[in-house]
Amino acid sequence: MTILLGVSAVNTGNNLIYLIVSALLSFMGISGFFGKNNLSKIAVEVEFPREIYAQNNFPLKIILKNKKRLLPVFLLKIHIDGHSILFPFADVKSETTKYINISFRKRGQYTIKDVYISSVFPFNFFTRFRHLNNTFGCIVFPELKKCDLITLYEKGRRLKGEKASDKIGFESDIVSIREYVYGDPLKYINWKATAKTGALKTKELSSLLHQPITIDFDKVIIKDTEEKISCISYSIIQLLKKNMPVGLKIKDMLYEPGTSRNHKISMLKGLALFEKK
Repeated sequence: MTILLGVSAVNTGNNLIYLIVSALLSFMGISGFFGKNNLSKIAVEVEFPREIYAQNNFPLKIILKNKKRLLPVFLLKIHIDGHSILFPFADVKSETTKYINISFRKRGQYTIKDVYISSVFPFNFFTRFRHLNNTFGCIVFPELKKCDLITLYEKGRRLKGEKASDKIGFESDIVSIREYVYGDPLKYINWKATAKTGALKTKELSSLLHQPITIDFDKVIIKDTEEKISCISYSIIQLLKKNMPVGLKIKDMLYEPGTSRNHKISMLKGLALFEKK
């Protein structure tokens, strides 16, 4: 439209058309200046949660950093791996955080390279884009699939027996009776002691010491490799939830039985990066 009006102004010599064309060109110039400035001195960071499982949605943390000293950022979209999220405003020298739910289809090492920003600011005449050279990586753990493998290990554990520990838990013999604390399971309230004292009392139980379990990858009789990996991952998580020490033997790697979160992460990484020869 600006070009057509410019041609008309030259041909007709009409001062009013010249003024209209000048105004349109001014708008385009202002739009270009502020639009380009809006995308400059912008940094984007991505933070993954510590545990990501294939086929499961997870919140991806997006951090927008405006490094400009004078101008805020307006109407900025961040595009990551086919997903986009809008940041309406980011003040000067500030960080703004948002989350998007995404998922990965398969286990293994993932690298996100396709990251770019766009904006229609200031007049929505144009949508400007800028590609970022950031690269973000993570390890996606196997998809969790419920299976009967955990049942076999639980039966073996019951046959070997359990020992009571001095640690406080919710599984074995009564250690003491104490005042009720908000969040205690209602099934552990001692109603007899409560009736005597007039105040809620809770049974404090000792925890159980379980026999250590080591899952041998080669001895799990499941033909499909991916299904086997998903089944073992599910079993590891379920056994650890019950405070049972779990280990894993896969290829030449042996993870000694343990119950810590770092130990769980190490075993799941080993399964996530497993490659069949």
